[in-house]
Amino acid sequence: MEMGKLIYQQNLEIEKLLKRREYKSGRVGVFSIGHYSYWSQFPGLKEKIMKHYYWFIENLKEKGKCKIIPFLDMCDNSHKAFEAGNFFATENLDLIFCYVATYSPSANALPVIQRAKVPCILIGLQPTLGMDYENATTAIQLENDNVTSLPEIAGVLLRADIKLLDVIVGYLYEDQRAWNKILDWCEVSTVCNEVKNSRIGLLGHVYEGMLDMNSDPTMFDAYFKLHVEHIEMDDLKKLIDEVKEEEVKEKIEFIKKIFDFPAPKVDPITDKVKEDDLIWPARVSCGMDKLFERFKLTGLAYYYRGLDANEYERIHAAMIIGNSLLTSRGYPVSGELDLKNCVAMLIMDRFKAGGSFAEFHPIDFRDDFVLVGHDGPHHLLVADGKPVLRKLKVYHGKRGFGPSVEYKLKTGPITMLGLTQKSNGKFKMVVAEGKSLPGPIPATGNTNTRGKFKPDVRTFIERWTKEGPTHHFALGVGYVADKIKKLADYFDIEYVYTTPEERQEK
Repeated sequence: MEMGKLIYQQNLEIEKLLKRREYKSGRVGVFSIGHYSYWSQFPGLKEKIMKHYYWFIENLKEKGKCKIIPFLDMCDNSHKAFEAGNFFATENLDLIFCYVATYSPSANALPVIQRAKVPCILIGLQPTLGMDYENATTAIQLENDNVTSLPEIAGVLLRADIKLLDVIVGYLYEDQRAWNKILDWCEVSTVCNEVKNSRIGLLGHVYEGMLDMNSDPTMFDAYFKLHVEHIEMDDLKKLIDEVKEEEVKEKIEFIKKIFDFPAPKVDPITDKVKEDDLIWPARVSCGMDKLFERFKLTGLAYYYRGLDANEYERIHAAMIIGNSLLTSRGYPVSGELDLKNCVAMLIMDRFKAGGSFAEFHPIDFRDDFVLVGHDGPHHLLVADGKPVLRKLKVYHGKRGFGPSVEYKLKTGPITMLGLTQKSNGKFKMVVAEGKSLPGPIPATGNTNTRGKFKPDVRTFIERWTKEGPTHHFALGVGYVADKIKKLADYFDIEYVYTTPEERQEK
């Protein structure tokens, strides 16, 4: 119990020190629809319906993790629909909610959605759990006619070639299922906004022979609406050269607060990190901070082989610490120039799941788990307690040497997101959920965690592999597969979930 409290306290201290970046909120438009013919026939009906609608808006504003932009009048005729649509066209929305207040002709909804030019979610929430049938009147029925128009509007959107993202049906007040879905979409809107406005740097070249890493940057601009910025090692070197000695000293002190420095164990390529070992990585880390500022980057994919211990090789070898700090602050950095995984890490981070650079390591067939990790960069906020630095005399498979980040993940639920591409260039998301188990990991200067996946580890890896992922994926804590599915639907990307048994247990 005391160890658990210590780890929790260490995680809080690290999170406070890292000073995570602030995110822009998604922008969600909200409008209601009804039928003007009813108002003269049933006095007071519109006022009752609008009261429900205003409550819906206020609840959204209070609980939704996004910016709510409502059209406060009702679209009860086509003129109002045009007015609302033109209003939303100027608001740079990410999503729009159509609140069906009572039966409404679809002509009151289509112009709004067309002009907003963002994916739509239809919402039909009754103000009552059910009518008192002995005392029911036509006016009461109309007040509760929140689903009558849903098929009509969906049919019209299909004919208009407009994708309907979701339909949510339920009870307006205290309906956990309905409101969880609505609030999830609010959170997804913020992640969509972040992805669409991202600037991902591309520095160096793909690790030699890793064909799955190759990708077309234009496809990222096209599908995700982000921007890929090409950067040279010369850009980084220039900024490193500009780093002042005082900045290096401050960075070293910061690194010492974040990490522990244990003695080596059995691996002969590991050694204890001394303060002198931090000088060059600290300088490179300061240069990386400046690089992100200079190019206004959201994330970075990088790799550079180097030659004969030249300066570029030394820079690349010293990037693990600084890039782990950036990743943990909300600026994901992906090694081996895996641009696809950088976007996956960005998505996981924005869902507050972490998103560390990861791949499969050896299986333990005795206890049915697989080690999951990598040699960096890493998201320090998913660590189980304080991460450590080990000095590596050689980076396996890469040139250079220096301090490397090691930790195991927090125990409990985990999610893996692999972003891959098909033969036609289109993206595909491969997702799994499982658990991180307690227990020792190899003291090799790499992150690792004991990943447990249903129904068993070998079946899971067979399923995962058959979906054609890259060998990297973004690893995060918590169950966020359902939110990732919504994001995939938003961007019209294929989504495959490989652990249905885990979902059944949830």
